[in-house]
Amino acid sequence: MDQLTRALKQHFGFTEFRPHQRDLVEAILKGRDVFAALPTGGGKSLCYQLPAVMRDGLTLVVSPLISLMKDQVDGAKEEGIHAAFLNSTLSSDEAKVTWRALASGAIRLLYASPERLSIPAFRAALSRFGLGLIAVDEAHCISEWGHEFRPDYRSLGLLRAEFPGVPIAAFTATATPQVQDDIVRLLALREPYLVRASFDRPEIFYRVRAREGDGDAQVLQFIRRHQGEPGIVYRGTRKAVERTADFLSGRGVEAVAYHAGLEDGLRRTRQEAFDLDHVTVVVATIAFGMGIDKPNVRWVVHADLPRSVEGYYQETGRAARDGENAEALLLYGPGDIASIRWHIARTENPEERARAENRLREILRYAESAVCRRTQLLAHFAEQHPGNCARCDVCAGEVAQEDLTEAARKVLSAVVRTGERFGAHHLVDILTGNPTDKVVERGHNSLPTYGIGRDHERDWWLTLVRELDAAGCLVRGDGRTAGYSLSSKGRLLLQGKETFLGTRSSGKTARESTEPAPLDGPAQEGLFQSLRQVRKRIAEARQLPPYVIFSDKTLRAMAHNRPTDRVGLLRCPGVGEAKLDAYGTVFLDAIREFISRSG
Repeated sequence: MDQLTRALKQHFGFTEFRPHQRDLVEAILKGRDVFAALPTGGGKSLCYQLPAVMRDGLTLVVSPLISLMKDQVDGAKEEGIHAAFLNSTLSSDEAKVTWRALASGAIRLLYASPERLSIPAFRAALSRFGLGLIAVDEAHCISEWGHEFRPDYRSLGLLRAEFPGVPIAAFTATATPQVQDDIVRLLALREPYLVRASFDRPEIFYRVRAREGDGDAQVLQFIRRHQGEPGIVYRGTRKAVERTADFLSGRGVEAVAYHAGLEDGLRRTRQEAFDLDHVTVVVATIAFGMGIDKPNVRWVVHADLPRSVEGYYQETGRAARDGENAEALLLYGPGDIASIRWHIARTENPEERARAENRLREILRYAESAVCRRTQLLAHFAEQHPGNCARCDVCAGEVAQEDLTEAARKVLSAVVRTGERFGAHHLVDILTGNPTDKVVERGHNSLPTYGIGRDHERDWWLTLVRELDAAGCLVRGDGRTAGYSLSSKGRLLLQGKETFLGTRSSGKTARESTEPAPLDGPAQEGLFQSLRQVRKRIAEARQLPPYVIFSDKTLRAMAHNRPTDRVGLLRCPGVGEAKLDAYGTVFLDAIREFISRSG
């Protein structure tokens, strides 16, 4: 092994780097600035943790969430790396211990929030501790074009001026080319080594369905299909989060609610319960997200329409960090669009209002088209995918296309005949012959289009209007009105010069398993389960998430290889020297006992 590979095995237990990791580590060790866009689960943290133990000086990691800091510090310590964090959860005495360790040079890896970096005294202290590297995690938060912009990240622009000789490495799991340029400019990166890995997550199966009612029954049915597997349900409002969590709990599902309206301590307790495998389901707003290191999340459900494609990609990416199969289900209904547009209409800044409307149109197009989901997601990040991925509902034959040209022209005719000023619900009232006060007062019950759509239910027409919107046949004004007008594409369709294909469920559902591949025979599976119990006991005693001790992948390698000595155990991926010393004896004893018992 060369020096880098030896260090990788010593601290992280692996003999091979993941794609791009080695090049990024080498660039950082040479003192270069770095920008890296790697997908969730791509191993970003290793790219700055490994240099932290191989080069002189303190490595500062800017991290946006307290929970992320704690998890990553716990994980780094288990790998034998001297790490610490400074944030508001520390008592005065705990903070003093950390400051003394920093002053003595005992800490190699320090996590801090962008808010703390905005304090001049803190930046001055860093200069005294021999700062050697600044790593900015979740770097997309610095850009107003990103889906999770945080004003506190703007203070990071001061770092280059105050630490001109210190390399800066920016990492993100979701950045469009525009956001990438923003990050490089705002952090003043100097000729950075740039990496844009593929954002494809082939291990995730993407599926979209129309929501029925409030969606709770569909969510329950989905969870029962994934019995015992950890997962996340995202809902659009705190009220919906509480309702769905109560609904699931009342039907025997171990579920907890998580949103920004809860007290900090309660949120922290519930996230820890999920990390520690005490509960299997978290129902949450997008307040639950960044910093979720749990590698064995097997599914993610969006029971309301996300606000953007980028946010959706980031949230679904919290599944399958371990590389095993996972499933993402999106449910949506007409009320979602109305709710999002209500918020858009109250956005003061015209540019931000236009951006929000464009984000909504993109996520609608994703949900309502019959194009490979993976092709659409990757196109958002300027990456091409040929389709036929076999890992989404479209490519699995669950979504069918239907010629809806005639029905589409009825909608467009109603738009034109009402002066291109009205929204979906009024248009559908006209098409279905619903004599509301608004329809009658405006005389729209005497239009030729009044009642010509009685052959379909109201929701069917609302879906068609949304599809025409997503396809760019209908457009809105400045976001403050609900009225539709025809685009040039819509006028061609109305004139009979274009056709329109809508999407509908084919009635098929592909068999999709999120279970890892079974081990060879019941004996190996039995040993794996036995090792999981050993891991659970250790984790509970140390008050750590089980995956911090060893991942399921590492335990499966132990069950397959059946090592009986330290050399054999060290050959298992994920077993480094620090963990070998800490846990080798107890796991080897468990393996020997199992072999002896099973013969």
